[in-house]
Amino acid sequence: MKPATAFPLLLAGALLAYSCSRPAGKAPAAAPQNMMIRLSEIEIEPRYLAEYTAILREESASSVRLEPGVISIYPMQQQAAPQQIRILEIYASQEAYQAHLKTPHFQKYKTSTLPMVKALRLIDMQAIDPATMPALFRKLQR
Repeated sequence: MKPATAFPLLLAGALLAYSCSRPAGKAPAAAPQNMMIRLSEIEIEPRYLAEYTAILREESASSVRLEPGVISIYPMQQQAAPQQIRILEIYASQEAYQAHLKTPHFQKYKTSTLPMVKALRLIDMQAIDPATMPALFRKLQR
């Protein structure tokens, strides 16, 4: 597997592990078999990049802070092509994802960034080994 292909899978696994190892009270327990995991591949019109990333930061922080069913919304940019955005989304369930789509902060993000998006591809993923994933992020808890 090429490093560029392996990275999103490794990152998805690592973030899932971190989300599963949060202290009690931070998020509801999510059964790995019920989780919805998605990679969003987004290309932004370069002239809108700064505005888009500011709106995305606000939306992702609000989603994780306000929605118990949102385990992760982790936005990233390609270093060599910053207009190429990738978002690792992990929801406790399909129902949590559907609830997320109806929130005011997501609706604001979606409607305000629509003209900025050049291309969008949503890729549904599945965790391969969620039982052993928590070990990946133990170093962050020190």
